[in-house]
Amino acid sequence: MEQTGQIIFQFLKHYGYFAMLPLMIVEGPVVTIIAAMLASLGAFAWPVVLLFSILGDMLGDVLLYGAGRKWGMGFVHGPGKYLGITEKLVLRMEKYFQKHGGTTIFAVKSTTGLCWATFAAAGIVKMDFKKFLKYSLLGGVVWSGFLVAMGYFYGYLWRSIKQYISWVGWIIFAAAIISFIAITLYKKKQAKEFLK
Repeated sequence: MEQTGQIIFQFLKHYGYFAMLPLMIVEGPVVTIIAAMLASLGAFAWPVVLLFSILGDMLGDVLLYGAGRKWGMGFVHGPGKYLGITEKLVLRMEKYFQKHGGTTIFAVKSTTGLCWATFAAAGIVKMDFKKFLKYSLLGGVVWSGFLVAMGYFYGYLWRSIKQYISWVGWIIFAAAIISFIAITLYKKKQAKEFLK
């Protein structure tokens, strides 16, 4: 994960905004943290990083929703299984949609690690697309806002301390990646609790 982060860091530094949105569709959280760190160092404007993070996240959501809506369980048994989406998980998520509707999208997006399965399930059950977008946006604002704030904070530390210790930037960068891993593990734990 740390090595991946360093590659993304160098790539973003070199290609800037042009590369940011496509990368955020593929690996949103890591790219958002790194881009926010670079924004703190003056390379980007943080509102643009936040906007791109929300857009990239939502585009990924829509692709999964569309795949679930078009191919149904065929998507789950085909490409979905390589993304960790199982029929059992999708059927369980369907029950949450019946009880809680759009709030499930918001809750999952901002607190758990079940995003891929949830968005595919939303498509399979043919959830109203406008409603899906609304709650995806709301959850994205919370999640992306948190990631941008965290990345900006680590960038601020880097900028403040590097004048005293030249190599401290990479330690702070590693701390940012470790924080992200910790959050990911926490979200997976929350996902298990959510499904009990």
